[in-house]
Amino acid sequence: MPAKATEIKAGMALIYNSQLHVVMATEHVKPGKGPAYVQAKMRNVATGSINTHRMNSSDKFETANIDKRDMEFLYDSSGQGHGPFVFMDLQSYEQMELDSATVPEEKSRWLKENTVCTVQMFEGRALDVTLPAAVELEVVETAPQPKGATATNQLKEAKVETGAMIRVPPFIENGQVVKINTETGEYLGKA
Repeated sequence: MPAKATEIKAGMALIYNSQLHVVMATEHVKPGKGPAYVQAKMRNVATGSINTHRMNSSDKFETANIDKRDMEFLYDSSGQGHGPFVFMDLQSYEQMELDSATVPEEKSRWLKENTVCTVQMFEGRALDVTLPAAVELEVVETAPQPKGATATNQLKEAKVETGAMIRVPPFIENGQVVKINTETGEYLGKA
């Protein structure tokens, strides 16, 4: 289905220069002199490269039908956080291995067994994995709170069960479960 450049939004997949691209961000620009145009930041699915493209407002592009499936993360085949990562489709119960290009380290460090994610598929190939907004992980290693310490906004390092390092308030101890924002890696509170 064709779409005008002005209709393109973040998250859409389209065929640009005969290759599949996923739109990451768009900006409609109206310069003081000359015609308006759309500037789109897109990721080439085949190469993984991210580029910014300028398009005339009247340009039309073929959109690609992206299938979004809920899948449950089962385990990391390497056991070291490098993948391949095994996911199970919650409707068909089929298992699929996704490589570290599809699930980069900034996403895989929050993956815990049984986490349900949304996987974007195109023609049977996984394009991207969307994590839940927040995950709950157990703190496995952190320094104890100093005796007589008052409440301050100082944060300390803590290692969670997936191996990721986060910053938490001083009152958090080993064994406690904390809520973490998967986009920023920020501590959100106790679970």
